[in-house]
Amino acid sequence: MKYKLGVVMDPIGSIKISKDSSFAMLLAAQARGWPIYYMEIADLFVADGEVRAQTRQLRVRDDPHGWFELEAPETLALAELDAVLMRKDPPFDMEYVYATYLLELAEAAGCRVVNAPRTLRDANEKVFTTHFPHCCPPLVISRRADVLRAFLAEHEEIVLKPLDGMGGRSIFRVRRGDPNTSVIIEALIGVSRGAGERFCMAQRFLPEIADGDKRLLIVDGEPVPYVLARIPAAGESRGNLAAGARAEVRPISARERWIAAQVAPELKARGVLFAGLDIIGDWLTEINITSPTCIREIDRASGTDIAQDLMTAIEAQLSAR
Repeated sequence: MKYKLGVVMDPIGSIKISKDSSFAMLLAAQARGWPIYYMEIADLFVADGEVRAQTRQLRVRDDPHGWFELEAPETLALAELDAVLMRKDPPFDMEYVYATYLLELAEAAGCRVVNAPRTLRDANEKVFTTHFPHCCPPLVISRRADVLRAFLAEHEEIVLKPLDGMGGRSIFRVRRGDPNTSVIIEALIGVSRGAGERFCMAQRFLPEIADGDKRLLIVDGEPVPYVLARIPAAGESRGNLAAGARAEVRPISARERWIAAQVAPELKARGVLFAGLDIIGDWLTEINITSPTCIREIDRASGTDIAQDLMTAIEAQLSAR
């Protein structure tokens, strides 16, 4: 059966198709003969109690010299679509939150949204890990400088990061006695009348980062059998490709499979079909559900077809409605 698939994403003309997971999903859907309807967040609106969007039918090609064609715009109710992929990249700001409100209305009208809009709002990629403390390194979340300092004193070397960051931005590795400690903490939490204005996370530094920050993808509760290890560049401690890390695909380990088994049931219960777990050494550090990446890198090295697995999961849910 041909299902109508919508996609909410960043401007398609600006993506790098060699590493864009949304593009892999579009190729997979098109291979099934599914018509694809392209939208950006600004195209969504509500009128007469109905969520609508200015959409354009999309065709894609795996060609870096010309990877898409868009037809003339047409306005559709999202309820006319069978499913919508919410693939807008962070920042996770209020405009993103407002978009999830609209998508939740579309979901109530019968459109399957991947991932579930409510969970996109509720499951911050850093805070959500606290639901699985047995999988995580020691951590605290606070906007109090004294709490963060006490954590540093206990563990001697920590990583500080904002709750809304991405791509390795504003991540600091701090050792006890670092003369920049106060500046770093103040930059992250902000200071107003002596009190912090923003929450941040501190995690015990994991020296295993030298062996890579591993991305483990989960599709409909099942872990992909390979992970992408993002190995920091020389002089770096951030395992982010955007920060210059080198990528290496590896078979999933027993420990990584165990972590996936701890997290996957909760993901399924919350309507998350596609997620990315970040694992350093033996420890879960983040759970990404907004727009997880690394499909294309893993597929190229291992022969998997992760996006088709996701389309199979979506099709199973749609046919069971």
